[in-house]
Amino acid sequence: MQPKATGISPISEYEIHSPSRLARKLYLYPLYSGYYKYGPGYFITRTSYDSFLLMYLTKGACEIETDGQHFEAEAGQLVLLDCYRPHSYGSRDSWEASWLHFDGPTARAYDQEITARHGRIITPSSGVLGLLDEIRSSLRPPCTASEAVLSAQLIRLLDLLLAGKEAEEKGPEKNAVADSIAYINEHFREPVSLELLAAKAGISPFHFLRVFSQATGLTPHQYLLSTRIRAARFLLQSTSLSVKRIALDCGFSTEAAFCSTFRKREGRTPSQYRKDTLL
Repeated sequence: MQPKATGISPISEYEIHSPSRLARKLYLYPLYSGYYKYGPGYFITRTSYDSFLLMYLTKGACEIETDGQHFEAEAGQLVLLDCYRPHSYGSRDSWEASWLHFDGPTARAYDQEITARHGRIITPSSGVLGLLDEIRSSLRPPCTASEAVLSAQLIRLLDLLLAGKEAEEKGPEKNAVADSIAYINEHFREPVSLELLAAKAGISPFHFLRVFSQATGLTPHQYLLSTRIRAARFLLQSTSLSVKRIALDCGFSTEAAFCSTFRKREGRTPSQYRKDTLL
């Protein structure tokens, strides 16, 4: 869905998830997620907003105030906020962020432990970012992921935050995942195989698959598809290129393969997505 709030670009998106009574009792659960492009001067102040917020800045910077403290976060950093408490954030300049509101019986304990160890402004690992992207993808209609799966993804993400980036990425493979993600982001329009990524990392395909999946919560192929679909969504929203041209530009071998993958992940065809998100 597209936001209608003043100061947020219509080329933004958000999704709402309504957990069941059982999920609210047993699980950690997502509530809202999105990717927002904020305009200059956007600030929001709340007395309370019943949830906890993970917000990863991808461009620009923002100021945050909570519990009488002032913080500044910039692109590449993640903010963890207890939104039950008074808080505000925004910037005089434009900025962008991927975000997720969540809650659950153990959400406060996670918030307290993570912030006690690492503070409210965190430089996240590739594993955290991969899981954040996967949760957001799971919430897009039709949301087919079970509440147990969503909870498991969220717990894994918070566990990685709790352990810290250094603990997650220690060992001889510490740069393999980050380098592979950078390679995929740059070369997603080209054929990218597990064997190619493993060879670049200097480890066996089996070992690379395990390391990458543990760090990101996704297989290399799943991450590649997510990257291609994300690029396709942007082109569908912001250009008049044909669906076939977008398919080829985003690394799909055929228009049919692109349309099939897009519909499975987004719950609608590329043409329907373009119509629904047209400015």
